[in-house]
Amino acid sequence: MREFRIFFLLILAATVVGCTKFRKIQKSDDWKVKYEAALAYYEEADYHRTILLLEDILPIIRGTEEAELGSFYLAYSYYYQKQYILSAHHFEEFVRIYGRSDHVIEATYMNAYSLYLQSPDYQLDQTVTFDAVTAMQKFINRYPSSEYAPEADRIIDDMQQKLEKKAYEQCKLYYKLRRYKSALIVYDNFAKDYPDSDYNEEVSLLRIETSYDYASESIKSRQQERYKETIDHYLKFIDKYPNSKFLKDAEKFYANSIEEITKFADSN
Repeated sequence: MREFRIFFLLILAATVVGCTKFRKIQKSDDWKVKYEAALAYYEEADYHRTILLLEDILPIIRGTEEAELGSFYLAYSYYYQKQYILSAHHFEEFVRIYGRSDHVIEATYMNAYSLYLQSPDYQLDQTVTFDAVTAMQKFINRYPSSEYAPEADRIIDDMQQKLEKKAYEQCKLYYKLRRYKSALIVYDNFAKDYPDSDYNEEVSLLRIETSYDYASESIKSRQQERYKETIDHYLKFIDKYPNSKFLKDAEKFYANSIEEITKFADSN
């Protein structure tokens, strides 16, 4: 217990000394003192104090060689603190202000990467994900031979899969809500946006089923036309997926549509 108390007191004393030293630096009127201290704190991974000092002096020294490195370290300090909104902002600002810097390629990548780290689960709003894809694609277009390019490609693939999953879930949601006209548009958009998706087969079945339900619940004057559209969707489906695991379900809607059209023919 005695050794533990001594150790605790030593830690406490070091903390007090460190805080006192930092306060003196903060109160200094010499920006160079703060700048050198900020770099030292950065090397010690004390990013909180690095941020406090750099945020204080960077507006004063903007445009100088010291400001360039300080701005770069500030962006990384926010990144290491997992404050990705701020790190993305500061990396973007760095690129804008110091476009000829040796760090500009890395900063451009880190701006996009910070956006990527903000990307939420697919169930949530994906605005940030779209922004991250755009930023990462711009990076690849600008620096295709960069050492970061292979990882940038992987990240884009990862985000595209998330967006694809989100779009697929939206297809199912529109079906459940029975918003037939809107659902059919969503299905078509999904096929255009993700032509190679593994979900396209199931979405094609949803298109047939939704089209059939839409016809069934339409006014009588529009039913025949919409049953024919269901048949067209079915024919396109079996042409593309002749061995589909959903074939029996698709055939059911096809047969029912034929039966309904036959009724119209008999009544005339």
